[in-house]
Amino acid sequence: MPLKPTHAATANQRDQAHKGRGASLNLEGRFERWSRVAFEALDAHEWATADDDEATSTHAAPKTQVSEEIAKTIISTNDSPDVGFRYSINPYRGCEHGCVYCFARPSHAYLGLSPGLDFETRLFAKVNAVPLLREALDRPHYQCNVIALGINTDAYQPIERHYQITRGLLEVMLASRQPVGIVAKSALIERDIDLLSEMARHNLVSTCISMTTLNHDISRVLEPRTTAPKRRLQTIERLARAGIPVSVNVAPVIPFLTESELEAILQQAADAGALRAGYILLRLPWELKPLFRDWLHTHFPLKAAHVMARLNEMRYGRDYDARFGSRMVGEGVFAKLLSERFARACGRAGLNRQGSQRMRELDTTQFRAPRTLQQPSLFFGAT
Repeated sequence: MPLKPTHAATANQRDQAHKGRGASLNLEGRFERWSRVAFEALDAHEWATADDDEATSTHAAPKTQVSEEIAKTIISTNDSPDVGFRYSINPYRGCEHGCVYCFARPSHAYLGLSPGLDFETRLFAKVNAVPLLREALDRPHYQCNVIALGINTDAYQPIERHYQITRGLLEVMLASRQPVGIVAKSALIERDIDLLSEMARHNLVSTCISMTTLNHDISRVLEPRTTAPKRRLQTIERLARAGIPVSVNVAPVIPFLTESELEAILQQAADAGALRAGYILLRLPWELKPLFRDWLHTHFPLKAAHVMARLNEMRYGRDYDARFGSRMVGEGVFAKLLSERFARACGRAGLNRQGSQRMRELDTTQFRAPRTLQQPSLFFGAT
């Protein structure tokens, strides 16, 4: 039977782009010994099997599976000069939002799972995260610093509605006066406004809503299970109205696809109440390269070559360059132009203004270990 290798632009793969999922591939992780290559028959009738039900089931929409994980530790330490935090917490592994551009997808390879569909359908909930955090904050050598919540995967992804691990972590942080910075792209963060507004009153929290595009049609296939763009602007407004410092992160900026929306996103976020802003150029580490290329050819075949060519110009001629200092923003003429556009747009929108009282750094001096909260005071009425 004659066979030919498939590629990302084939009609067969477009048919396999499941509604509500970002990746259409489930390629093996980089640590696997074996890899499979897809083929399609030149004669479709020769490819059919006798069991029609079995053949149909291979194209069924993948369902979300959640495994409860007993984690050994909960606070990760970071020493990268490109990010502004030392500690981070990720309550979940994998993310149902299904953003095809997610830089965290390759981390699923450490679990023996695919950075493709597995990343958004095979999820792990760290059900002991709350007691682990109490234990970590209780350690005598713990030095209070801002903890970034939900950096690798969104702490407010859909399964948080059931597990409420993120809310439990915030309750511990509020009681311990532990400052936290949150990055999310879900309106579910509004559920915890009661905790966040109280933390904001003590200068213990900052929030950031990630925005990639204002175009609903692009968002629907680029980040299928996230909150819609217009709804995220409402989330910024509601957080700001509750007195919670909120910023916007235009991430990722994708050349020729979402890049033109940079100024509009910044202005609308500022109008909604955002105080600060940042941006990140599209990053394609490890298995993310073939996943994103496949997605481009599947959904935007006429733009695919232009997107990757411009990205290569901003990444030293490669799909990705991991060097500190450039991996977030790129290099070259177009990267510099993007940086200047961002700075000018922030100036017009009133974002990142220095000296603003509401842009002060979070306070680490109020921290009190959880164990001290359980000890009775020697003085009546002491807190």
